[in-house]
Amino acid sequence: MAADTPVEYIKHHLTNLTYGKLPAGYERADGTVVEEATWTMARTGQEALDMGFMAIHVDTMGWSVAVGLLFLGLFGYVGKRATTDTPSGLQNFVEMTIEFIQNIVRDVFHGRNPIIAPLALTMFVWILMMNTLKLVPVDYIPSIAHAMGLEYFKIVPTTDPNGTFGIAIGIFFLILFYSFKVKGPGGFAKELSFTPFNHWSLVPFNLVLELLALIIKPLSLALRLFGNMYAGEVIFILIALLPFWIQWTLNVPWAIFHLLVITLQAFIFTTLAVVYLSAAHEDH
Repeated sequence: MAADTPVEYIKHHLTNLTYGKLPAGYERADGTVVEEATWTMARTGQEALDMGFMAIHVDTMGWSVAVGLLFLGLFGYVGKRATTDTPSGLQNFVEMTIEFIQNIVRDVFHGRNPIIAPLALTMFVWILMMNTLKLVPVDYIPSIAHAMGLEYFKIVPTTDPNGTFGIAIGIFFLILFYSFKVKGPGGFAKELSFTPFNHWSLVPFNLVLELLALIIKPLSLALRLFGNMYAGEVIFILIALLPFWIQWTLNVPWAIFHLLVITLQAFIFTTLAVVYLSAAHEDH
């Protein structure tokens, strides 16, 4: 796993473990030629790129599912064993988290939908737990993966735009679904056509503005989360390139600061998602 240069080291740690299809006749990095179209793990970043749109980032998918299952198991465990007599520290933490999300939904969401609060809780805790994986030393997981024969292995799903866009697109589909359900196709079309200027002559201008605003919602959600997490990951990797005694001098303050960043980004994503869903429930 050792890299010859700092550039190769950075590229290695920012490359996902990718599974995809290589076309027949493709020459791999080791000089071998794929005789027929084959689904396989990419051995280099270029191979991952050449696999195209249908390639899967196995590490992003794996860690996302693992963290999601941990969230469900942890909260389910606390829910089944909750008590009012002598609550444990874990129960207090879960109750505080639920109350925190309830306050956000109560202040921001103005419709009536029993799904929104559980959805907001899931988003906040899931994203927070994925972000928290960033605090694991940058060489630890890749070293274990390399010992298992895996050339690349990223640990933080939110440093992969595919992961953040996956969540954001899910929210976007919910926005469209509730916009049609609450307002009706005609009402939704009327809102797009006559907002912000309520005049028939400005319908084309309104449609351009409203459709852009609609499309920007998932883009802003995904790119904001990805950008902040990716930048933080790059800084951790750059610190790891420094001499050992300097690493501890910089790593600890940056990790402490990042505790705020990972929490704040989960909060911002959740709050904006609830705001967008609230707008989708508004029937003028």
